[in-house]
Amino acid sequence: MRRRILLFPIVAAMLVFNSGCAVNRATATVAPEGRAQLSQAKTFYVVRGAKDERGIERLIAENLTKRGFKASSGAESTPPAGTDAVVTYADKWMWDITMYMIELTVVVRNPDGSFPMASGNSLHTSLTRKSPQEMVDEVMANIFSEASKKADAAQKAEAAK
Repeated sequence: MRRRILLFPIVAAMLVFNSGCAVNRATATVAPEGRAQLSQAKTFYVVRGAKDERGIERLIAENLTKRGFKASSGAESTPPAGTDAVVTYADKWMWDITMYMIELTVVVRNPDGSFPMASGNSLHTSLTRKSPQEMVDEVMANIFSEASKKADAAQKAEAAK
């Protein structure tokens, strides 16, 4: 019995200290006013981050293309004519034996850049790390999934009236 009592604090301490290393979070929000704009958007422009040397803007543009949208990317903050939405992002990287992306935040705005239609975030620490492509896919999937949920809820509310 005494051995179990001594073993319990050791096991509890191991659980507490190890659980802090494995954090993952993925969120998305769609502004009520942005829901309609996002559902109508067909052409996206991804603005390359000022300090990005890893090509994350290209990964986001490729992901949008795979989803059936027209997407381009570049360093210019002014989108090309005919753009329905502008995508900006912030990526954070950490070192743990190798460099890895710990967090990615994506914001989809209307073409003049003033109104955020939707945003998504993915955070994975070292033990739950994902590749940059997987992080981009997770964020974009969450944004479009949340937009779809909001659109369905709005349709149900309209039908109930």
